Amino acid sequence: MNLHEYQSKSLFKEYGIAVPKGQLITQLDELDSAMQTVGGDAWVVKAQIHAGARGKAGGVKLVKSAEEAHQVSSVLLGSSLATIQTAGKALPINSLLIEETLAIEEELYLSLVVDRVTRSHTFVISASGGMDIEAVAETSPEKILSIHIDPTVGVMPYQCREVGFALGLTGAAFKQLGQLMNQFYQLALDKDVSQIEINPLIRTADNTLIALDAKVNIDSNALYRQPTLVEMRDYSQEDEREAKASEYDLNYIALDGDIGCMVNGAGLAMATMDLIKLNGGEPANFLDVGGGATPERVAEAFKLILSSSQVKSILVNIFGGIVRCDLIAEGIIQAVQEVGLTIPVVVRLEGTNVELGRQKLAESGLSIITANDLADAARKVVEVAGE
Repeated sequence: MNLHEYQSKSLFKEYGIAVPKGQLITQLDELDSAMQTVGGDAWVVKAQIHAGARGKAGGVKLVKSAEEAHQVSSVLLGSSLATIQTAGKALPINSLLIEETLAIEEELYLSLVVDRVTRSHTFVISASGGMDIEAVAETSPEKILSIHIDPTVGVMPYQCREVGFALGLTGAAFKQLGQLMNQFYQLALDKDVSQIEINPLIRTADNTLIALDAKVNIDSNALYRQPTLVEMRDYSQEDEREAKASEYDLNYIALDGDIGCMVNGAGLAMATMDLIKLNGGEPANFLDVGGGATPERVAEAFKLILSSSQVKSILVNIFGGIVRCDLIAEGIIQAVQEVGLTIPVVVRLEGTNVELGRQKLAESGLSIITANDLADAARKVVEVAGE
């Protein structure tokens, strides 16, 4: 689950991480009060969406007068913004963060991620922070340093010194960096964070480190432990179908193809999509209904697939291990009748009570195409999609 910048910075402040003075607005009539609260005669207006690279896309603007602030805010607020990180999709701007301006001496990069290879939290740092950190990673990877944290001992002082030296920090900033790394790590542990990023982490004229930007991602599998953070979830920033799927514990990702997929198990779902591609088709979605699929969840899964007008056929690929195939068949029949499907459905069942499940599908009177195996199912669903 992603957080907005202003939400991330509220967590930062909770853990003692320095951030610029700022004020959130959701309506234009709140702007004057926000500028007065922040103070100064120049401000930074930041569009709040779940994406980086906002500055390059025009979502972050430096304004040097109240008149300019009103002009920029009126354009941004209520509009939408697409960046290189949104895959061409424009996200709605429902709020703006109004922040103070700061004199920047140096821009650094600092993040903490979960490294699944080393099975540890890993700091990623660079002295070349700013909007072009992706370019640095691609063209000058030697400028990026990774520090793995042993979970049995946590962040060690020598690691903080190593990072401080790599960034070229001295004095108060060098000492502050060690505190910041420990604050980052504690925040990640307490809040089940999968990624924290500051880009840029700036060093000011008085040799102080401040998080000019903030990005925090929460592990969705741990949200049951984080009720306060769940309240921060902004569904307007998510794909409507993916948000709906989460309500029914369905794992759904929208794709650009025309063949809908409903599978139980992530690995089986990926294999299913591979075979569709191998046979010349294009999957319209990834959809894992889980091992404990029920008729109700199957019905909701069909509704999600059909929410895309591009879908021309559907492949249901279920391995009945935890749930019997005859129950799955009943769920498919119920869902087809309830949703009123008008496009071809190819079903491949395997596992417990598979013959009974196939029999129920055959006797349902519905135009459901059964398949003997996965290869057969993929071939048939691509054929009927092209008819």
